[in-house]
Amino acid sequence: MLLTGCTGFIGTRLAPRLLEDGHTLYCLVRHTTRRDFTPLGSAVENIRFIEGDIADYHSVQSAIESCAPEIVVHLAALTPVRLSFDDPLPYMRVNFLGTTNLVHAVLERAPNAKVIAASSAEVYGWQPQEPTKESARFYPSSPYGVSKAAADTYIQMAMRVYGLKAVIFRSNNTYGRTGDSNFFTEYAISAMIHGKPVYIGAPNHVRDYMFVDDHVNAFLLAVKDEVAIGNAFNVSPGNPISNLELARNIANLVGYKGKFVEGSYPPGYPRRPGDLDTEYIVLDSSKIRGQLGWKPSLTLQEGLVRTIEAWRKN
Repeated sequence: MLLTGCTGFIGTRLAPRLLEDGHTLYCLVRHTTRRDFTPLGSAVENIRFIEGDIADYHSVQSAIESCAPEIVVHLAALTPVRLSFDDPLPYMRVNFLGTTNLVHAVLERAPNAKVIAASSAEVYGWQPQEPTKESARFYPSSPYGVSKAAADTYIQMAMRVYGLKAVIFRSNNTYGRTGDSNFFTEYAISAMIHGKPVYIGAPNHVRDYMFVDDHVNAFLLAVKDEVAIGNAFNVSPGNPISNLELARNIANLVGYKGKFVEGSYPPGYPRRPGDLDTEYIVLDSSKIRGQLGWKPSLTLQEGLVRTIEAWRKN
């Protein structure tokens, strides 16, 4: 099995689980002098690393050829949405071109391999304020969303035109990071633990939040289940909540008595042009629940408690 993005948030949680299930695991990693394998823990000893660049076709082709995978889990991506407005081209290069490279490298060097690819709820963008189904048309509202929508669409095309065996997951906001406060849930937890003011730029915007273990479980189901091939699935626990309500929940769990700064972002935080943040991103996940039997194992409250405990330990 080949895993891209194994040093990212989801990859570092998924890799150990794949090894536990008995898979021989290869990971494609880009060479850098600052690569940190610490989050992989002891799993790093059993992973076979292949140096390469997802945005370079011959590099990806060589990686596929060297490990001849039966399954490819594709997580590699640039993910901070707000940073994509000021510097969009790397997002297109990594997220779209990288996915295109992977698709054709698989078709040419491992045509029977199953590809399980991470898309994003951001592909839907502006939608009516109701849970979005997989059949909804894409209206991405950021360069990041466009890059993921293009990659998603390319995989769909490749399944029909080239016979690619693939599964697409479109997931909502996933939390459970430790040591990375660049995402709202973790930012709020970190700020509250340290007694700092909490900035809530869009207090009334609604999102659906999923604990990382439930996100990982969706990939594990797709690895095992051939029924998933040819489908796109929304992965979402169905717990829509506004940013302000989420912050209040975290405050109650932390015991935070500090200040909320509503309508303002932290100093230096990149803003969307014109503040055109998507007001409502909630997914309908009835398809994956019905076809693969996936369901969240934790409530939002339980997941927040685990994340807060992890931050306090750190």
